[in-house]
Amino acid sequence: MPPKKAVVEKKTLLGRPSNNLKIGLPNVGKSSFFNVLSKTELGIARNYPYATIDPEEARIPVPDERFEWLCQTYKPSARIPAFLTCIDIAGLTAGASTGAGLGNAFLSHVRAVDGIFQVVRAFDDSEVIHVEGEVNPLRDMEIIQTELRLKDIEWVEKYLEGLKKTGRSLGSNSLADRARKEEIATVEKVLKTITVDEKDVRKADWTNKEIDVVNNLQLLTAKPVTYLVNLSEKDYVRKKNKWLPKIKAWIDEHNPGDPLIPFSVSLEERLVNMSEEEREEEQKKIGAVSALPKITQAGYASLDLIRYFTCGPVEVRAWTIRRGTKAPQAAGVIHSDFENKFVCGEIMSYEDLHEYGSEAAVKAAGKLRQQGKPYEMADGDIAYWKSGA
Repeated sequence: MPPKKAVVEKKTLLGRPSNNLKIGLPNVGKSSFFNVLSKTELGIARNYPYATIDPEEARIPVPDERFEWLCQTYKPSARIPAFLTCIDIAGLTAGASTGAGLGNAFLSHVRAVDGIFQVVRAFDDSEVIHVEGEVNPLRDMEIIQTELRLKDIEWVEKYLEGLKKTGRSLGSNSLADRARKEEIATVEKVLKTITVDEKDVRKADWTNKEIDVVNNLQLLTAKPVTYLVNLSEKDYVRKKNKWLPKIKAWIDEHNPGDPLIPFSVSLEERLVNMSEEEREEEQKKIGAVSALPKITQAGYASLDLIRYFTCGPVEVRAWTIRRGTKAPQAAGVIHSDFENKFVCGEIMSYEDLHEYGSEAAVKAAGKLRQQGKPYEMADGDIAYWKSGA
């Protein structure tokens, strides 16, 4: 008998189990950046719905070469790309965790989003006032990390106290008692992580059972962070700034693996008001391109979001789902009936369609697959769903 293959447990994702996730923008210069980001269409053709939901929330189209190629191939009447929902949230100062400044508003807004674009100012300008008096991005990053941890500590201590009060009589080996004991142990581990170990929750190692408990806590330091370093236009174009190496070193020490993207709000403000031709000409002239597409893609990826496509002459559309989503739930993003009455999906990969050139050629090559309920969607799948009456 051949040895049984070891079953690798699929890792549960940190964060809210939803396909409709949002990213927030705190810190210096974030409102200017939000205005640029929410105005731009990132060079994508303009024949699809584009929405600013309200003054503080916008849906930003996610640039995708695959989507562009599908539109060229199918020539649809309507084209709808994937979107990243971005929110401009209240500013932060030291002491926010105890309510200083707009602290309570800031922290409630951060709790409502699923990831953070942390805008870090690394340019000097006497006309742009800094809330702390002088430019020091390391101090600013330290303040945000400290305030988020302090709020998490307060929240976790209160939650743990409540758990222990209701858990005093736990003595039996019933499933409910054992589950409560495990929950207490996990919450104690969370508290140790952010106090003794001085680590953000997202940087610790958790089992799937523990992640279920952590997700229930909705902790601020469990949310993914993408650092956006706002440079002067001159520094951005020449790719040099005295703070950049120090910021990179700080991230490597405190939150290793977090993305760092330099950009320039002042440059983006100039580019966003130009026509597409003017923008291309200006970017060639200065030898630098807009960072907005890269930033949008990084924010989308940080939330563990992927997309699949539905294609035809009427519409080419990208549907956003969370990594690890099974076929019925992916179909349900279009309509709940597709999930409830799911039969199967006819699925091909974008790579196969791109290689063979047409659906007929993909089918002839045996690359069009029928997938059932257990199938886990891959980024770039092209799907046709079949559901019962």
